[in-house]
Amino acid sequence: MATTKSRRRRLRFGGGEVETLGDGIARVKGIKNVQAGEIVIFQDGTRGLALNLEENNVGVVLLGTSYRLSQGSKVFCTAEIARVPVGEDLLGRVVNPLGKPIDGQADYRSAGMSEKRLLLRRIESSAPGIVVRRSVEQPMQTGVIAIDSMIPVGRGQRELIIGDRQTGKTSIALDAIINQVGSKVICVYVAVGQRAYTVGQIKEALETTGALAQTVIVAACANESAALQYISPYVGATVAEHFMYEGCDTLVIYDDLSKQAQAYREISLILRRPPGREAYPGDVFYLHSRLLERAAKLGAAAGGGSMTALPIVETQAGDVSAYIPTNVISITDGQIFLSKDLFNAGVRPAIDVGLSVSRVGSAAQIKALKQVAGKLKLELAQFAELQAFSKFASELDNVTKFRLDRGMRLREMLKQPRTAPIPVEEQIAIIYAGTNGYLDDLSLDQVGPYLKDYRERVRQASTSDKRPYIDTVRTTKVLDDGLQRLLAETAQEVLKNYVRK
Repeated sequence: MATTKSRRRRLRFGGGEVETLGDGIARVKGIKNVQAGEIVIFQDGTRGLALNLEENNVGVVLLGTSYRLSQGSKVFCTAEIARVPVGEDLLGRVVNPLGKPIDGQADYRSAGMSEKRLLLRRIESSAPGIVVRRSVEQPMQTGVIAIDSMIPVGRGQRELIIGDRQTGKTSIALDAIINQVGSKVICVYVAVGQRAYTVGQIKEALETTGALAQTVIVAACANESAALQYISPYVGATVAEHFMYEGCDTLVIYDDLSKQAQAYREISLILRRPPGREAYPGDVFYLHSRLLERAAKLGAAAGGGSMTALPIVETQAGDVSAYIPTNVISITDGQIFLSKDLFNAGVRPAIDVGLSVSRVGSAAQIKALKQVAGKLKLELAQFAELQAFSKFASELDNVTKFRLDRGMRLREMLKQPRTAPIPVEEQIAIIYAGTNGYLDDLSLDQVGPYLKDYRERVRQASTSDKRPYIDTVRTTKVLDDGLQRLLAETAQEVLKNYVRK
């Protein structure tokens, strides 16, 4: 009660007025003791975020648009740092960075929901300390063979998805979310600067696959103010952070941080902050580091939850040495690089295995996948090297031809359609067939149909003691001799139905 009275007193006596107004920025004079990041309220109800604390005025960014404000309009402090609602009521919803639903459904705050399921949490918070963290060792399966086998992502990791425009970055992120269906992983998708139509398509794809029920979409569309685009990734992290501290595993997608940096640059230039490289302000590195450091795997004493971050960054003409890409690369634990050349050549997903890396590595894989994945990465690396040199050779020896042929079939094996993640048990079976030569006698156009039939047969396969293959691998997480014989027999049996090349 005392807190409410003091807040009202401050709203009443802590007022100032707008000195200048334009481009979503208000210079306010007369407000004292305002804090950085504090919410202020204008006389028409519009909210703003105090960013620049100067000697004679305060630079406030408007959280939204208002045509009723003008010079001299009254402004009041709230003594509250920016906060948003978090909790179970947000699951399955599309909200803006202020926490208001924008999906056309009933407002969860007025639909008779329990107040215990909805809390307020600050959008800026300190990252978990090193003492409460533990090492990343549990896999966060994405359902993409190339990633789970060669660029594994662990729970609590920060793995960057980077590439040019229209190379399938968002598709990989959506596959990772869809692959969590049936698990207890809570997903948060943050759309920064995207068209509302695109956000609607993403919502529809998640709803069709059943992933929307355990996903929160935070959308700051292209027509929103730069301030909302700037805070939206922090809001997404806050939503995921709530579940992490409740002991849940969470996956958060930032799509994309390039647009957030551009929005922050716009705000900073209007606030007359000193520009640096590419006109970005000097603290643009801190913009992303304080966001991505919040991803962590917590120890048992802190609840055991985790937040896995998959930030997306767009490059121009494949230039990973640009300012924002190098900043984010240095913060994250590895990157998944998507190649425009591979995309145009029909390789989907267009992941460049040579330039992609995971600094967590096989620690984030189950043992059965480790057993088959090492050989796959070696053979693909040899293929990439031989393919580059073979362009200059007039004649190739038989060994080189064999490695090139196998490499082409392994690359064909890694292709998969959008929104169709593959369970890790089936991934293991597919990689086993590819690295053990069962695709060598097929033509390239036969690889896809063969793997489709092979996966169907693997789902039905059982060991000699009638244990299903899928359940056995899921339980033991090891590919023993008996399971390897089972996969070999199944692959050979399906191969009989295909004409040799």
